[in-house]
Amino acid sequence: MSSGGGSDKSGSGGGGAVKTPSDFLKSIRGRPVVVKLNSGVDYRGILACLDGYMNIAMEQTEEYVNGQLKNKYGDAFIRGNNVLYISTSKRTLTDGS
Repeated sequence: MSSGGGSDKSGSGGGGAVKTPSDFLKSIRGRPVVVKLNSGVDYRGILACLDGYMNIAMEQTEEYVNGQLKNKYGDAFIRGNNVLYISTSKRTLTDGS
């Protein structure tokens, strides 16, 4: 009984219900995220909303190129076909002031 070798699709080993990518995206609204574009540029900020095409609206957005902060935007919109991945940010975003 303790083998745990079932057909759990989550692959996380964390137990609980199986989460789909859609469930994950719904759960991170309003949280800090990192959005990596196909070009290699990162955008870090608060996820305001997104749609089925992965179009993303962000708040308190910071643009990073090669790990260096390049710009800060109040709000940003990223077209979904440019998105390589989106992940939650483990550290909190701080204001520059």
